[in-house]
Amino acid sequence: MHFLLAAALCSVLVSVLLKLARRLAVDVGQAIAWNYVVAATASALAFAPPLPAMQAALAVWPALLGLGLLLPTIFLALASSVRHAGIVRSEVAQRLSLLISLTAAFVLFGEPLGATKGWGMVAGFVALGALVWRPPGGSGETSAGAARWTYPLLVFLGFGLIDVLFKRVAQAGVPLGAALLAMFMLALLVSLALQGWRLARGTVRPGGRSAAAGLLLGLLNFGNILFYLRAHQALPGRPALVFAGMNLGVVALGAVAGLAVFRERLSRINLVGLALSVLAVVLLARG
Repeated sequence: MHFLLAAALCSVLVSVLLKLARRLAVDVGQAIAWNYVVAATASALAFAPPLPAMQAALAVWPALLGLGLLLPTIFLALASSVRHAGIVRSEVAQRLSLLISLTAAFVLFGEPLGATKGWGMVAGFVALGALVWRPPGGSGETSAGAARWTYPLLVFLGFGLIDVLFKRVAQAGVPLGAALLAMFMLALLVSLALQGWRLARGTVRPGGRSAAAGLLLGLLNFGNILFYLRAHQALPGRPALVFAGMNLGVVALGAVAGLAVFRERLSRINLVGLALSVLAVVLLARG
């Protein structure tokens, strides 16, 4: 179980670092680019995929290209979500994105839909709506107010699509190490292109603090993946336990970080959504 705890902790610490970025004068775009330098290097060292495996990845280049484009852009959306909507909403939106991949499994891949998973999906969609709900009136729906629900929805949709594309890659039989290295390399190229465009426009200057934050972000990002895989290896016959433990751990630790450390405010409906998200994860794991 220590692998699950480490994986969940790495995931939440990514959001904590993104939450602190503005306070620490860290440019998130630069940090994300450096993050993929670390993630790609760590993947090459940890998995050392052979050349035939990398060549096999070319067979699913459309899915890998989609992942390379989505990973850095959704990372930016996650950073904005953490900033505007908070860690709790952002982490839960990311965890509930599995509803999209499950819907794809039933619609595209022919997986049967059982009653337990069906109720879990219903609870998950209701939880998502409750988490992004904001009371009408008051100060009006300013751009800042709209950001509090649009960015979590982008996180939900983006990570769900990433999961669907990753399943496409896995279905093609591409080894995990080769898939991760190809993804991270493509994401790095996209991130470098985005930062090069910002530098050309003069809207940003390279900073050592942003580079250092990016190196830490990359270690946490890769650590999340590595520890999650190690948990599956340590509990080979209990995938539901690993799945539920990871998601519930992230939701619980994210709630502690957001509510206790950063004093994020949730309405009663938001709190109901948080409780429903836990119920959804349990039902989906049991189904």
